[in-house]
Amino acid sequence: MEERLAKTMAKIAYEALADKKAQDIRIIDIGKVSVLADYFIIASGTNHNQVQALADNVEEELHKAGYPMRQSEGYRSANWILMDYGDIIVHVFDSENRLFYDLERIWCDGRTITVDELS
Repeated sequence: MEERLAKTMAKIAYEALADKKAQDIRIIDIGKVSVLADYFIIASGTNHNQVQALADNVEEELHKAGYPMRQSEGYRSANWILMDYGDIIVHVFDSENRLFYDLERIWCDGRTITVDELS
């Protein structure tokens, strides 16, 4: 049951990012390698305004679906916004910081999946 909940949340977040034209959206299944969450969703925006708009849309869509955010960091600077929903963690970067922090490399033990695998 809980895995299905995490998949639903991840799919909503992915679609919210895609709706606002996020770049290079990645879903990493980290459930077998970490207790932090089941999924990381990583995306980029082209500028600070878009990064904030991406985060706003994720928050709005997950809230409408009944999933409250536990914590958020980085909204004001909009270099890297981290949104913690418990089962999923959404990372929205500007291009430069995404390259610098390279979460995909750090979490390479996780499995990158497609949005279709969440259905």
